Amino acid sequence: MTHHDPLWDSDGGPLDPFLDDPSDPSDLLDDLDPVEPLTDTDRREIAEDLAELEEFEIALTPHGILGIVVDCGDCGEQHFFSWALMSANLRSLLGNGRTGIHEPAAEPRPESYVTWDYARGFTDALASHHR
Repeated sequence: MTHHDPLWDSDGGPLDPFLDDPSDPSDLLDDLDPVEPLTDTDRREIAEDLAELEEFEIALTPHGILGIVVDCGDCGEQHFFSWALMSANLRSLLGNGRTGIHEPAAEPRPESYVTWDYARGFTDALASHHR
């Protein structure tokens, strides 16, 4: 028997607290920053990034790496993305041309995250070692 929780949607995620609210503040985001349509090249590159991210996760998770760290050009701080969150962001880019809004990682362990370039170098080294 399934139980319907009014705070969770059918996909198992939390319901949007502003669902069906005509004064939803997120509506302002679209007005401030219209999304440029993705080119075919953009779509191909994002799909390649998704495939590469999957390789990173498979190769690095056994070594205790939890995701990717990105230096933010806007705020000057590092942002820590779990494998799942980075994947969701890339999928969101493919779907609607922008990433979703998310909360920063709570007390991340910086040593458990690597840059995209480090992850690429690690997986390239593994691939060349197994040839």
